[in-house]
Amino acid sequence: MSRLVISAAHKSSGKTTVTLGLLAALSKRGLRLQPFKKGPDYIDPLWHKAASGRPCWNLDFYSMSRPEMLALAARESESADLSLIEGNKGLFDGMDTDGSDDTAALAKLLKAPVVLVIDCRGTTRGIAPLLKGYLDFDQDLDIGGVILNQVAGPRHESKLKAAIARYLPCLPVLGAIPRDRELEVTERHLGLVPANEQTDASEMISMLSASVEKHVDLDQLLAVAKRAQDFPKPAALPAKPKPDLRIAIARDSAFGFYYPDDLLAFEQNGAELVPFDTMRDSHLPKTIDGLFIGGGFPETHLRSLSANHVLRSEIKAALKAGLPCHAECGGLMYLAQSIRYQGQQADMVGFIKAKVAMQERPVGRGYVRLIDSGKGPWTAISENGQSFAAHEFHHSHLEDLKGPQTYAFKVERGVGIQDGHDGLVIGNTVACYAHLRSLAGTPWVARFLDFVRSVRARG
Repeated sequence: MSRLVISAAHKSSGKTTVTLGLLAALSKRGLRLQPFKKGPDYIDPLWHKAASGRPCWNLDFYSMSRPEMLALAARESESADLSLIEGNKGLFDGMDTDGSDDTAALAKLLKAPVVLVIDCRGTTRGIAPLLKGYLDFDQDLDIGGVILNQVAGPRHESKLKAAIARYLPCLPVLGAIPRDRELEVTERHLGLVPANEQTDASEMISMLSASVEKHVDLDQLLAVAKRAQDFPKPAALPAKPKPDLRIAIARDSAFGFYYPDDLLAFEQNGAELVPFDTMRDSHLPKTIDGLFIGGGFPETHLRSLSANHVLRSEIKAALKAGLPCHAECGGLMYLAQSIRYQGQQADMVGFIKAKVAMQERPVGRGYVRLIDSGKGPWTAISENGQSFAAHEFHHSHLEDLKGPQTYAFKVERGVGIQDGHDGLVIGNTVACYAHLRSLAGTPWVARFLDFVRSVRARG
């Protein structure tokens, strides 16, 4: 099982664009590529999937045990020729200064070589001590090569390669990618603009692929990837039961933040996911038992979302009638009365009696820990009052949320909705800013579906 970890000295070095180019270029060779992303992230994985044709899975020390991460990586890599794991931040940057949760720790866990992407702007001979420090810092780490990025031209490239050859003759330079503004993926407040919103995503991926094919030695890179040690034989997933539930799921350019773990958990727990488009479909899917609206960027689709009056009214009526619903972040915003963004305000579903206001700076961003309050409509996610892991990324807050409210979660770490609480409970709906992920320690999908069945049984 060949695999590589793509990392860098610091964030914004070009890891994602290089990873996308590699995924697309190697896929063109007929290889089956399996992408992974370190940490909680929705946006990079959407691009990974667009470039490789396979869902990207997240590997996260905060929410997963090491055995769980290893088992997931082994299972999803089994049918691939090569797995590419994109790190986050720099190679040695993590929450803990002991290095237990950084990209280097993930590479060692997966027994995978690392390829460093180095932003070379403003650097010539100075690249040598930088790389030497990274090679010497952790002797247990296999750094298999370097890709020079943002190279100014042939003269700049020759100076960089000469410095590496003189001081680090055993470190292969696998490629040198020239500076090109056309290869920069547009950024937004949470990172890259999602591939599901980019009408020219395929064109961008094609350009990245062409750049990598021209400027990276793919054969040498594949040889490095073969140094990875074999994974243990992964355990097979249980057979999927015949679905007895139909859950409508909003999937379009406004709502696209869904973990493969969650989607798989719905299937493994007997639910058929039925997608609908919040801007183009006038009605919810027929004969549904529940509703799931994930995260996204509804604020950039205000006019289209608001213009779909019939669907907004239908969703509001269904929720008031007791249709079970789980909504996260963008889904929470959509269920509110309105969203205000960049001087514009538009009506939304109106089920939550509050208005959403976007802010320039993040309101809540990063890892969170939640505790079940005991007031949610479905069984507690964690046992014995223990906190559980989640994450939040939002630039918005709720305004005019009046009166006493019921919340499913207390926020031990993070921001949530207000006053240390998250998971607004209204009838059979839970709407939260936190993004949950169905894992061993947070089986929220199973809890939600058990509740959906109980509601249906009550008639």
